[in-house]
Amino acid sequence: MDMSDIAARGLVLLGCGKMGSAMLEGWLESGLPPASVHVRDPHPSDWLKSSGVHINRDLPAAPAIVLIAVKPQMMADALPTLKEYGNANTLFLSVAAGTPIAFFESVLGPDTPVIRAMPNTPAAIGKGITAIIGNTRATPAHLDTAEALLSAVGQVVRLDAESQMDAVTGLSGSGPAYVFHLIECMAAAGAAQGLAPDLAMKLATATVAGAGALAMEAGETPEQLRINVTSPNGTTQAGLEVLMDAATGLSPLIDKTVAAATRRSKELASD
Repeated sequence: MDMSDIAARGLVLLGCGKMGSAMLEGWLESGLPPASVHVRDPHPSDWLKSSGVHINRDLPAAPAIVLIAVKPQMMADALPTLKEYGNANTLFLSVAAGTPIAFFESVLGPDTPVIRAMPNTPAAIGKGITAIIGNTRATPAHLDTAEALLSAVGQVVRLDAESQMDAVTGLSGSGPAYVFHLIECMAAAGAAQGLAPDLAMKLATATVAGAGALAMEAGETPEQLRINVTSPNGTTQAGLEVLMDAATGLSPLIDKTVAAATRRSKELASD
């Protein structure tokens, strides 16, 4: 399966909120014809209406791919409406958090190729990272197609087993919220040292964003980047001695944070 096959046979997008819209915008910009895209969404945005895709109309008889981007709580009602596509000829790709592959197979049948994906919220601005895993019916070509589609919103990594998805959820899925809270904490600490709150927030936000960009582009490990900025007996070392305390520092706190989120992901999947 390739993009020309998708253009010819069609792509069905079930749900087009922020994540679905971000992906669709990337596909259209990369050359996927709007006429090849069929969207089902109860509340289409003005942007979607102006995009030229088919909205809430008759679907193609045998689409190349069905991408599921509805909220998990809507899945039980939404997925059965596409049960007719449950066969070996249509790939189902889900970006719905917490919905296991087994659920899709139970609704669509065991012969349906299914790929489960976990993007994170920076995907909405094309800066996300998405982990994917397929069932036994998903071929290498299917995985390549999924990666090509999801690359529209950022990086893509492949997992070895679906059981790893809970840890992905705890790390990168929930991770943006951890970073946002870090910004809040840094800004509050700056204000406590005498900065105006709005200035402290601006400094904290730009610092985290800039450090993240540097970590992505510098070609050095985060450890080396940390060492580069830490002068012996300087201000950064003084701060890091608190932050890197083995008992009370950031490392044990982040370990507990990611573990708690991973554990909750497992609990929700078993409900």
